Amino acid sequence: MSDYRPIPCADHERLEFAALTRQWLDVNVTAGDRPGRQRLLPVDVTTRDGAEWLVAETESSERLTLRLDWLEFDV
Repeated sequence: MSDYRPIPCADHERLEFAALTRQWLDVNVTAGDRPGRQRLLPVDVTTRDGAEWLVAETESSERLTLRLDWLEFDV
């Protein structure tokens, strides 16, 4: 994925900490097949195909895999 844009370290750390502590996050998904506001429980942060990905669960227990540069966080 040559168009992947790395996210700021602080946002990456926020995702990893949320996965470790099972903390829900409110994010805005800007691309992919699930755009819009999402409340997600991060499960893991992975790397593949030259990009970083978030594996997360929704409140309805659906598992999503989202590219990190598709996510915007509330301050």
